[in-house]
Amino acid sequence: MARSSPGVRRIVAILNFFADHPSQSFTLTDLVRALKLSRATCHALLTGLVESGYLYRMQDKSYAIGPTLVHIGRIANEHLSPLQVAQPEMRALADEFDAICSAFFREGDQVVVRARAAAVSHLGWSSPQGAHMLLRAPFAAVYYAGSPKADADAWLAQAVPPPTLEQRGAMFESMAFVREHGYCFFVRNPLVPESRSAPELAFSGDRTEFPVALPSEIRADQVYHLASVTAPVLDERDQVAFLLGLMGFTDRTSGANIEKMGRRLREACDRITTFIAGRKPRPAASK
Repeated sequence: MARSSPGVRRIVAILNFFADHPSQSFTLTDLVRALKLSRATCHALLTGLVESGYLYRMQDKSYAIGPTLVHIGRIANEHLSPLQVAQPEMRALADEFDAICSAFFREGDQVVVRARAAAVSHLGWSSPQGAHMLLRAPFAAVYYAGSPKADADAWLAQAVPPPTLEQRGAMFESMAFVREHGYCFFVRNPLVPESRSAPELAFSGDRTEFPVALPSEIRADQVYHLASVTAPVLDERDQVAFLLGLMGFTDRTSGANIEKMGRRLREACDRITTFIAGRKPRPAASK
């Protein structure tokens, strides 16, 4: 991939520096020292950024964020949604795997489908746009995989209805799987008869048996009755902004194929995370 020019990288470094210190102003000497630029180069770049309004030169000859940069930031904040970046990724994933790709946003203890991209096969297990689902254990694992164990314990303690011991254990096992692989996958539960009811109804009420299960390991040569594959998009605080999920599958498939789906899904989520957070996701660490 072609690299940007040194001049562009220096301008970006200056703007990033001001973005990291939005309430402060800096002198030419401050910026030369902090950014390791020559005085002449730094002065020329600052002059150009002031002329364009990206920076503002104060009476004391220090520099601060300028009105043009403030205006651009306001426009981006008001009009640019992460879903605009996610939708092309969702379309590509749906087409590649002949599935439905959905974006799930958490609202308290509910999960809401905010966007969908559907391919030809859309007869399998999936929820329509706008559907609300109760967040239950162990399926909340993807939300807490990157958080301290105490956060998961606190959520489990207040969950209504309360999870069983088996569900609690399965959730922590699934959290470990997400930390290792960057995604999780759901399979059909053979102990629960298939139903024509909408998937969002499967998690309601006091039921403790669900039509899908969350495996804590995957074997490439094993065949699974796949329901969905899900991965998180993170925000600038490394918290889950939303999930992308592939679903709508009707046939059994191999663990190797699920691993491929999970890898593609995680890569797409990482690109969206980079857009939201302004940097690549940090490597997952054991909690």
